[in-house]
Amino acid sequence: MSLKKSLILIIAILVVDQVSKVYIKTNFVLGESVIVFDWFKILFIENEGAAWGTKLSDILPISESAGKLFLTIFRLFAIIGIGYWLYDIIKKKSPKILILAVSLIFAGALGNIIDSVFYGLLFNDSNNQVASLFSKDPYGSLFHGKVVDMLYFPLIDTQLPNWLPFVGGNNFRFFEPIFNIADTAISTGVGILIFFNKKAFPKQPPQN
Repeated sequence: MSLKKSLILIIAILVVDQVSKVYIKTNFVLGESVIVFDWFKILFIENEGAAWGTKLSDILPISESAGKLFLTIFRLFAIIGIGYWLYDIIKKKSPKILILAVSLIFAGALGNIIDSVFYGLLFNDSNNQVASLFSKDPYGSLFHGKVVDMLYFPLIDTQLPNWLPFVGGNNFRFFEPIFNIADTAISTGVGILIFFNKKAFPKQPPQN
């Protein structure tokens, strides 16, 4: 896979990711949802932390603002590392499937970093109102933006039978995470590396 094809893929993912996020942010109130199918909803939430909404301030004795700044800076260093890895494997003409996977991970990581770095400056708050792009009253500052999520797939949403021990009568929902296009790209890239590991990282023949 050439550098040109990798860049086209990355740009395409970024465009779809950012267009979808800007549309949701400027047309939905926080928490608003639209049912597409019984098993698929568009549900607007904002993620202030890492995966599954985890905040560093929940783990470390630091403020939410400091935790958010640290997380964003960490992501910036991570994307630099991933970008160098991508450049290196393209230069070395590594297997196409490896370049594809790393391109997806890079595009997804970059898509979410854009939110974290810039969205606090670009939008006003989405609580009880539809946000405006390039607002004069932004909700945050540089490096303190929130990641926009909207894809929700409650494939199973039911009540467990009462005869089940301990959990009978409780509500059961699968799949609960709410994510975005960038997250999908990252997950797909990681999945490719896991399931096609031998093709992505072929064993080199022993050198005499």
